[in-house]
Amino acid sequence: MALTKINNNTLSAVTALPGAIATGKVLQVVTSTTSTTVTVTGNADTDTGLTANITPSATSSKIAIFANVSSVLKFGADNNIDINLLRGSSIISSFAQDIADTGNTNYFSIGNQGVSFLDTPSSTSELTYKVNFSKSNTSGSARVQQSSGMSTMIIMEISG
Repeated sequence: MALTKINNNTLSAVTALPGAIATGKVLQVVTSTTSTTVTVTGNADTDTGLTANITPSATSSKIAIFANVSSVLKFGADNNIDINLLRGSSIISSFAQDIADTGNTNYFSIGNQGVSFLDTPSSTSELTYKVNFSKSNTSGSARVQQSSGMSTMIIMEISG
């Protein structure tokens, strides 16, 4: 059986296929890694070095973000550690809040902390996703990527 017409046009008259991209398809994937140890001594938000940029092809696209921060440690008593996922400068997920309040005066190893998040930015401008962390008070310190542990981020544009 031969196909001779598409949308009532002869095959030679067709210049594009009908319809849009089906929803739920992965359109692009961006990855990022870092293994640089980062220490925070105050209580300000500090970038982990894990960041990635993506430019959605349509405002209806969704962005799936998968991030894993490795080798999280805290030093000193009464420090809670918060880890946040940001789009630009706005926190879109606080995925590890108040972790490590053990009262241990030496150090406490928390291990890895991960997040998966589905964002709906409604934008076709370049978007920057990053992970930062902070601790609750000015004494002691907190650290990520201890001993060159590898943190990773995968972001995917999903057709909407």
